[in-house]
Amino acid sequence: MKFRLPKTHKNLIIVFSVLIIFCTGFGLGQNVGRSEALDPISVTISREVPSSKNLDFSLFWQIWDDLESSYFDQSKVIPSEMVYGAIKGMVASLGDPYTTFLTPRENTIVEEDLGGNFEGVGIQIGFRSRELAVIAPLPSSPAEIAGIKAGDYIVGIKDDAKGIDKGTAGISLPQAVEDIRGPAGSTVTLALLRDGSDEIFLVDVKRASIDVPSIVLSFVGQDESVAHVKLLKFGAETVDEWDEAVLDIQKKNNLQGIIIDLRNNTGGYLQASVDIASDFIDLGKIVVIEERGNGERIEFLAERPTRLAQIPMVILVNQGSASASEILAGALRDQNKTQLIGEVTFGKGTIQEPRSVDGGGGLHITTARWLTPNDIWVNGEGLTPDNLIEDNPDTEVDEQLEKALELL
Repeated sequence: MKFRLPKTHKNLIIVFSVLIIFCTGFGLGQNVGRSEALDPISVTISREVPSSKNLDFSLFWQIWDDLESSYFDQSKVIPSEMVYGAIKGMVASLGDPYTTFLTPRENTIVEEDLGGNFEGVGIQIGFRSRELAVIAPLPSSPAEIAGIKAGDYIVGIKDDAKGIDKGTAGISLPQAVEDIRGPAGSTVTLALLRDGSDEIFLVDVKRASIDVPSIVLSFVGQDESVAHVKLLKFGAETVDEWDEAVLDIQKKNNLQGIIIDLRNNTGGYLQASVDIASDFIDLGKIVVIEERGNGERIEFLAERPTRLAQIPMVILVNQGSASASEILAGALRDQNKTQLIGEVTFGKGTIQEPRSVDGGGGLHITTARWLTPNDIWVNGEGLTPDNLIEDNPDTEVDEQLEKALELL
């Protein structure tokens, strides 16, 4: 396995704030086979350039013709794949790893996986100073059981069954997801590098079928009087699951407080975070979106009747808390002075809009940035908790949760 070591272990940057990509779930599926590649994009390939574009495509077609006429393995010269590759290269030229083009197969899997059911190893991935890294392992997933941790760099991927043995230098997020993802029961080997160490280690992970709920509710503390709400993602079913959790919380006679646990929640649908924040904020802004070009500002306001605004609460965060998680945490701190406990969050302050394109593909394009109600842009910086506490993985005690109970 050949790989390049990351240049730095700092400055987290991640994916898609409207929908974050799961390396084993939300993400990009199997290689598109030859038969699958015969979609409408390969039927007609025109060499005409739109008159409004004063561009010289002669070099493009020169390379195209040379590949068609001279490449030794003609079974690999698939026009639709070449067009998709050209589009991916055009998108990649922007230098934004989260503005991506998805083939029809990839796009279908992304849409399906928002429901939370998929096969894979159970990690969410993004970029850390443009190096591929683990954002967070999913709870009780094969990746977590194998010892993979948030912040680990992925410097190599090996899968004998898929014929993959590569480093990740320069890899795109969709390609990384496609390489790591696979059917339940199969195995992938990841070469990892952990912060604070220059020693690369290999981890074999057996893929499994994974069902990820949005919300897990339990009652903790003395007399189980504190609601501990783990928000694992902001997906298609999150608001419905949240409404069910709120009803259970409201039934609790001895309720003393609420802990919103956003640790390792890498985001999802923007509107879901707005809806949940509205249960705690009576009036005012939840998030501000600044669009490209003219800097037009769109304010998302608390519009739903509040159901939990009068109950004491705190929020748990860590470096795996990103995008929609940061929107929720930032809104509650700015508007309600809610205390954050844990570690500095991931720092993802841009919005990617999913768009459908001809042939069933998709384009996830960065269209805006978001700010907290106090006009704070978290991008690259994250939210710094009011109570900075690291959880010691060598103990059975959850130090961050214990601090939350102490404050309540």
